[in-house]
Amino acid sequence: MWSVERPVNDVNTIPSYAEGTPERRALLEELGRARKRTVEIPVVIGGREIRTGSVVEVPCPHEVRTVLARAHYAGEVELRAAIEHALEARRAWTELDAYRRIAVFQRAATLLAGPRRIRNIAAIMLNHSKTPYEAEIDLAELVDFWNFNAYFARQIYDMQPFQHPGETNRFDWRPLEGFVLAMSPFNFYSIGGNLPSAPAMVGNVALWKPARAVVLSNYEIFETLVAAGLPPGVINFVPFNSKDAATVLRHPALAGVHFTGSYASLVAIWKEIGTHIESYRNFPRIVGETGGKDFIFMHPSADVRGTAINLIRGAFEYQGQKCSACSRAYVPESRWPEVARILREEVPKIPVGPPDDLANFMGAIIDEPAFRTIAEYLEFARAHPEEYEIVVGGETDRRTGWFVRPTVVRTANPTGRLISEEIFGPVLTIYVYPDAQYSETLAVCDSTGPYALTGAIFGQELRAVEEAERALRFSAGNFYINDKPTGAIVGRQPFGGARHSGTNDKAGSPLNVLRWMSPRNIKEAAVLPSDWKRLFMG
Repeated sequence: MWSVERPVNDVNTIPSYAEGTPERRALLEELGRARKRTVEIPVVIGGREIRTGSVVEVPCPHEVRTVLARAHYAGEVELRAAIEHALEARRAWTELDAYRRIAVFQRAATLLAGPRRIRNIAAIMLNHSKTPYEAEIDLAELVDFWNFNAYFARQIYDMQPFQHPGETNRFDWRPLEGFVLAMSPFNFYSIGGNLPSAPAMVGNVALWKPARAVVLSNYEIFETLVAAGLPPGVINFVPFNSKDAATVLRHPALAGVHFTGSYASLVAIWKEIGTHIESYRNFPRIVGETGGKDFIFMHPSADVRGTAINLIRGAFEYQGQKCSACSRAYVPESRWPEVARILREEVPKIPVGPPDDLANFMGAIIDEPAFRTIAEYLEFARAHPEEYEIVVGGETDRRTGWFVRPTVVRTANPTGRLISEEIFGPVLTIYVYPDAQYSETLAVCDSTGPYALTGAIFGQELRAVEEAERALRFSAGNFYINDKPTGAIVGRQPFGGARHSGTNDKAGSPLNVLRWMSPRNIKEAAVLPSDWKRLFMG
């Protein structure tokens, strides 16, 4: 009987990249090399590299004149071929002993945590515009996904039915019948690697559509999997335009969709599948995580400076482009003057610029459309001074890249646009509430906006914290007490939310892995009956 030891989180051992360290020197050298090369990225189907001629350029967000990669895009012909190759690869992959499948991803984790680390960190920094710290926790999360999903899969295989004298019962933990479409987002490299590999680890095959803006870093993941021994066709790397999605979504062999992205995109996918539901061999599984309008709620008993620092980190790390980023906050009147003072003092000190300058805390917005969206919200706030006050920040700069200064806005309207709509940038909107209306404002927080991903309560008064935990029970799938609502770690804070934030299938736990399995129950009788009559018949 094979086993998988419980892993240790890679995030616990990430390098500091402090001055004078060898890893800092190696990273700077790799960044220098990476800036000078433009990678040609093929479509990869059944292990074969295909250059379609339909090419998309991948710029560096903080240095937009630098083209990091030119990615070939799949069309209808390539997508149909990818499905055929995936289904062909499925036969051998499904029948392979589970421990051999799992070993591929454990090897990939070892490669990523070791010899391929610096190259991938550089790719994340340049492609996502992440600081070394943000890049490291992102890479470490993918290492953890691969190691912990192996551990979770072993746990699931060990789950078996009860036994009874005269019979033997067992589960055959099968993969889904067909292929999985994995559609990953721009903001997390780790999610890019997890969406196709979580289903593949338990015997599925996948088509992987990476986000257009980060094809380079995602291709680095794919190459790591190939180097670890992933057989051709198990995961097919197929960037494609949304207009071609119907080719995949309407295929009768579609078994599931593993998705992270916008709410509107998930709804469109769900509708497409629903419209053609009778054409599929099986009901496709849909596992989706979308957005959030995540909150920090401050009680008057909270530590003021600790709360303010968590507001800064929660709202502005990775430019607020985390689906878990704090983008709204509720601060009591009695504490607002001190919170505002700290924010006015500290936020202007935040260095914004190219993350390969290791002095910077924030990088650039991912692309031009996202930059424009954030700028439009800031203009809306300036155009409505009766409702919004820009406390600090609000500046934008697109001369060399898509930069937005960290911005704090105070609103007089607890249900207005900036506090209820997802902005996905470094904009924190704060509503200052009367201390005596703590309970009423908790109810406002719960009902504001359609999302329910992450949230946090800050306070030292136990009854107040307990009240918030109850009142906000359905407001967040990941809830934090005296900590910012970002930074979930695999195995410790399984991630996901409900309402319009997704299906809450908890990546980083056995629950997500279980979604890609379809158990068959097998009963074996030990003794055959000799007569068809029942005893009651006399």
